Amino acid sequence: MKKLLIIRFSALGDIAMSVPVVHDLAVQYPDLDITMLSREIARPLFEQLPQNVHFIFADLKGRHKGVIGLCRLWRDAHLSDFDYIADFHDVLRTWWLRTEGCLRRKKIAKIDKGRKGKKALTREKNKVLVQQPTSFERYAKVLEELGFPIKQQFTKLDYSVFCETQKMPNETWIGIAPFAKHEAKVYPLDKMEQIIKALSEIENTTLFLFGGGTEENKQIETLCAKYEHVQPAKSQQGLKGELALMGQLDVMLSMDSANMHLASLVGTRVVSLWGGTHPYAGFLGWNQKTEDCLQLDLPCRPCSVYGNKPCLRGDYACMNGITPEQVIKKLGLS
Repeated sequence: MKKLLIIRFSALGDIAMSVPVVHDLAVQYPDLDITMLSREIARPLFEQLPQNVHFIFADLKGRHKGVIGLCRLWRDAHLSDFDYIADFHDVLRTWWLRTEGCLRRKKIAKIDKGRKGKKALTREKNKVLVQQPTSFERYAKVLEELGFPIKQQFTKLDYSVFCETQKMPNETWIGIAPFAKHEAKVYPLDKMEQIIKALSEIENTTLFLFGGGTEENKQIETLCAKYEHVQPAKSQQGLKGELALMGQLDVMLSMDSANMHLASLVGTRVVSLWGGTHPYAGFLGWNQKTEDCLQLDLPCRPCSVYGNKPCLRGDYACMNGITPEQVIKKLGLS
C-alpha cells in the first residue's frame, strides 16, 4: 500500500475542516494508507473514519518543540516511510517537514492559502467582497496535486455510541457556544444572556452551554445556576461525548469558532454569528447554509480573516449591533 501523510496543526476548527476531505479520500482510495499528523486534541475527530486512516500527534510544546524537536518527530513518527506528504497548513514547522521529505524524494504538495484574495476581502478600503475557495476546496486541491482527486460526498460522523443522555421525542435541545478566541468574534455576554433567558422559557426545551477553560466554565456555571433548563455541555468522555451530544441537538448557536465546525461534522444545523470575520473567507462549517449566518452589512466588515485584529471603529458594532431578537428569530424555535 502507498502511504500518504497529511499534516495540519493549528486551531481545532481548522483541523476539523480537514475531516470531510480525509474521509472522502479514505473511502474513494481504500488501498491508500493515510496518516493524519496533528495535535493530540484532534484525535477523536479521526477515530470514526475508515480503517485506512491513522492518527499520530506532535507534541509541539514539549518533545517536538523547535528544530531539534522536529528532528525527533521525523524519527518518532517514521515519516521517512511515507510516499506522499500533503501539507494542509504551510507554516514554518510544516515547511521543515516538507523539506526533509523533498530531500528523501517524497512527492510533496502544500495548501494555497489564497492570501491575495483574503487581503482584498479584508482591507480597510475598496474591499473585494468575493467568495474565496473554502478550506475544504483548498485541502482537496492539495490531494489532487498528489494524484488523488476526490468527489466531496461526506455527510456526517456518528458518535451516538458515546451518548450519555438520550433526547426524548417531545424535547427540543439547543446548543449554545458563546465564546471564541478573539474579541471580534464574540457576541456580547449580556446580550447572549438575554437569548439564553428567552430560550430557557420555551416549553420542553433544554439548553446546553459549550465552552472550555477556567474563566469560560465559571461564566457557564453562573448562567446555569441562574436559569432553569440550562446546563453545561460536559462529558466524562471528553470531546467524543460532546460530539455525541451535538449530534442530538436541534440547532447549535455559535460564533465563527471551532464549535461551529464540530457541530457541522455531526450534521447539526448551526446558526452562526459573524463579527469581524466573514463567511466569504472560506471558513463556514461543512454543509452549513449562508442564510443561517447572522451578520451586519457594515463598510468595515470584514476586517480580519481570523478575527485577531482590533476593531477599526473601536466599538465592535459588527457584534454589538446584532440584537437578541434577531438571533432568536433566526433560530426559528420560539
